[in-house]
Amino acid sequence: MAMSGSSRLLAACLFVSLCFPLAAEAQPKRVVIYGDSLASGFNLPEGTDFAWALRKQLYRRGRGDTLVMNTSRAGDTTGVGVDRLPLAFSGGADLVIVELGGNDMLGGEDPRVVYRNLDTIVRQSKAQGARVIVAGMVSTPKRDPTYKPRFDAVYPALAARQRVALYPFFLDGAFGDRRYMQSDGEHPNAAGSDLIAAKIAPMVERELRALDRRDNMRGMRGFYARAPRY
Repeated sequence: MAMSGSSRLLAACLFVSLCFPLAAEAQPKRVVIYGDSLASGFNLPEGTDFAWALRKQLYRRGRGDTLVMNTSRAGDTTGVGVDRLPLAFSGGADLVIVELGGNDMLGGEDPRVVYRNLDTIVRQSKAQGARVIVAGMVSTPKRDPTYKPRFDAVYPALAARQRVALYPFFLDGAFGDRRYMQSDGEHPNAAGSDLIAAKIAPMVERELRALDRRDNMRGMRGFYARAPRY
C-alpha cells in the first residue's frame, strides 16, 4: 500500500530517533593541551593548573562532559614536541591546544625551525581528525633586533596557512602582572591559570561547537545513506 506524505515523514522521524542518540548521550569531546611548563602546572599545587581551570570554565558553559587531558611537559621545545606526538595522542583527540615555543625562544632557536616544528604538530593533529588552537608566544628583546619580529610572526603565519584558530599570546593579561605570575616572572600562578582559562574558554567553546556541527553533518549523511526508500 502506498504511503502518504505525512506517513513518510513520520517514518523518517522514527528512523532518525532510533538511529541517532540524543546529543547528551554522544561521546564526550576530548581536548588535549599540548604544551610546556606554562600549561603543565609548573610549581603549582594539584588542581590549580591551566587544565583544571579550563575544565571549570567549560563546566560553567554547559560543557562539563568534556575530557580535558593535559599532556604538557616542562622544558619541552617544539622539536621535542614533534618527537612525542604519538604518545600525546594515544588517548585520542578532538581538539588540540598547541602551546609550545617559549623554550625555543629562550634558547634563541631559529624561528624558521620553530615554524617547521609547529607546522608538523598542527598537520599531524589535523591528520588525527582534530581541530587545533595555536596558542602563541612572543619573544623577549634579543641582541639581534630582527629576532623578535621574526619569532612573533611564526604563530599568525602558521595559523593562517593551516587555517586553524589562533590565540595570539597564551599569557595574555597575566604576563608582567605579579598578581598572576609566580615569583620567577615566567610562569602563571593559580590565579594566572584561572585568568588564562577564562580568556581562552570562548575560543575553545567555539571549536567544540564546530565539532558538534561536523559530527551532526556526518550523522545526517549516514542517515540519508541508510534511510529506506519508498
